[in-house]
Amino acid sequence: MNFVIIGYDSPQGEAKRKIHRAAHLANLEILDKQGRVVLAGPLTDKTGSLLVVEFETREDVEDFVRHDPYTLHGVFERVEIHPFLQVFPKSS
Repeated sequence: MNFVIIGYDSPQGEAKRKIHRAAHLANLEILDKQGRVVLAGPLTDKTGSLLVVEFETREDVEDFVRHDPYTLHGVFERVEIHPFLQVFPKSS
């Protein structure tokens, strides 16, 4: 099942992001190697990040978010998780 994760930066998010980016990307690299990252990246208005990832359950994605360096170190002030149905591009 796909989930959208929207992480909203804290007031110190931009500064903390620079410090914890490598660890955050390493965390995502594990999922990417498993083919579970649909897309991921920062919002260009510097308000946070958007990820679309595949997990078995909502509990699994919540656990991932809870242990991600951006959550652990206060880059994200708030995180939303939503189940997501991909319509386009169509899978082959």
